[in-house]
Amino acid sequence: MLTNYIEQFFQFDNYFDGLLVTDSRGYIECFLSYRPDLSGAKPEELIGKQVLDVYPSLTAETSTIMRVLKTGEPIYNASQTLVTKKGKIFHAINTTLPIWDGGTGKIIGTVDVSRYMDRFYEKQGISVHLPQEKKDSFYHIEDIITEHQGLNEIKRKIPLIARTNSSVLITGESGTGKELIAQAIHTASSRKQPRFISQNCAAIPATLLESILFGTAKGSYTGAENRPGLFEIANGGTLFLDEVNSMDISVQPKLLRAIEEKKVSRLGTYRPVDVDVKIIAAMNVDPQRCIAEGTLREDLYYRLSVVRVDLPTLRERRCDIPLLTDYFVSRFNCSMKRDISEVDDAVREIFAEYPWPGNVRELKNVIEGAFNVTQGRCIRRGDLAEYITGGEGGGNPPARPLSPEESWLSAGGAPLDQYMEQVERGIIERTVQDAASYAQAARRLGLSRQALMYKLKKYHIGG
Repeated sequence: MLTNYIEQFFQFDNYFDGLLVTDSRGYIECFLSYRPDLSGAKPEELIGKQVLDVYPSLTAETSTIMRVLKTGEPIYNASQTLVTKKGKIFHAINTTLPIWDGGTGKIIGTVDVSRYMDRFYEKQGISVHLPQEKKDSFYHIEDIITEHQGLNEIKRKIPLIARTNSSVLITGESGTGKELIAQAIHTASSRKQPRFISQNCAAIPATLLESILFGTAKGSYTGAENRPGLFEIANGGTLFLDEVNSMDISVQPKLLRAIEEKKVSRLGTYRPVDVDVKIIAAMNVDPQRCIAEGTLREDLYYRLSVVRVDLPTLRERRCDIPLLTDYFVSRFNCSMKRDISEVDDAVREIFAEYPWPGNVRELKNVIEGAFNVTQGRCIRRGDLAEYITGGEGGGNPPARPLSPEESWLSAGGAPLDQYMEQVERGIIERTVQDAASYAQAARRLGLSRQALMYKLKKYHIGG
């Protein structure tokens, strides 16, 4: 009877996956789950048990149920990470309401409604990192491998940057490690236990990005449900906005307002919600160039760059190439179950001279590629991709650079899609170099600016 009443009461919001009722001590009296595949729980396993025993990852301070029982104040749309005794992990948005005894005026229990957000995250391409899932899910300061003076200075400053709530802007070419720095700031801060949420702004259309950032109210558009945005989900933690310069100009004033006021309003409602989020943004092009081209608002730039971190390219930190080479060899020996103990001197010479347009990410990929083809315990010249060695197979270099067609034919007719990508990359690279701006390059190529930015990232073409 109680179950039927509760279900009818919550028909005003048809998007919930779990419903739980407790008494005044937090003992569960009723439990419903419409997504047992995520919660991993059955009613008979929970009824009669205390909520902190069921979810040992929670405490009296982090559990919305225990907080409502203590304060009597309802809590709306709070994010929680729930870890069961069986080790099942799922992420939920909880609304918890007190149940009052009308006669005595005392709290006699709570009603808690949960929305399980894992599938929503997957559909939107949102990366959510939680320390409870595995100890190495975050990068830390010690994961920054370097002997470079400038990068060591950045490492020194990270604990200082981490102790404040100021916004941070990280700039650097693709592959220089911007998210590594962002996570290192997060793990060095007092926010390291709540969530670190990463969103690539270039990958999402403007209309969808706005709803992802700020959330939606039921009825705000056809099919819209009450759903929190990333600001609400990241409350208490860190929100990392990658390629923020690719964000549509129409969304930027709303982002600026949210950062300044520390409040967000879901699409379709004017009720503001307080949020406490440290913003870390990243760009792979020069911010001043973006401001001049009209793709980045100047006021948003100043708000984001309270602290600015400019990462050097791998070309500028060549002293780190041997160090990183050995690091990646050790890493791939573990992950690929290999026993490669040496890198040939000729390979190290090539690495020292190569310009590394894709930076550390490219170096990592080149070494991983060599791991796939080397047959001995030493990585040699012939194990490297041809574009790294200039088409040399260990003999004399060709009299002139081969055209893409000649390279393709000399390779015995490599897969056509690889050849087409090689040609496309060359055309895009030359067009961007000749154009006055990305907008002009996009027009010449017949692409939208967003499509061009995607291809620049895909081919590791720096700004």
